[in-house]
Amino acid sequence: MPHIGTLPCALVLGLALGTPALAQHDGHAQHHSSPPSATAVPGATTELPWAEAEIRRIDLAAGKLSLRHGEIKNLDMPPMTMVFTVQDRTSLADLKTGDRIRFTADQIQGTYTVLKLEKLP
Repeated sequence: MPHIGTLPCALVLGLALGTPALAQHDGHAQHHSSPPSATAVPGATTELPWAEAEIRRIDLAAGKLSLRHGEIKNLDMPPMTMVFTVQDRTSLADLKTGDRIRFTADQIQGTYTVLKLEKLP
């Protein structure tokens, strides 16, 4: 019986044990949302897509809106209801619960922030 060296056995064993782990990891990244933008700066010139929403609550003192929104493509976010910080609190003055708006949002320093908003008819 021929003698097989230690190195070839180690290589075969390494490939046999390592391949299933690689196969299980394939495509795993699609299950995670995009990491927050480290360079997101208020007023940046990048055009963000508009999303539509219904205002559920307004907190003027905190500058926050609870929105039942549609998909927010740049944040890879499905439709849901959640609270956003509003960059320009003065834009809240003419709004009330139940109003329909369109808005742009981004994640700035870990906080979901409405950058622009317009009341819909």
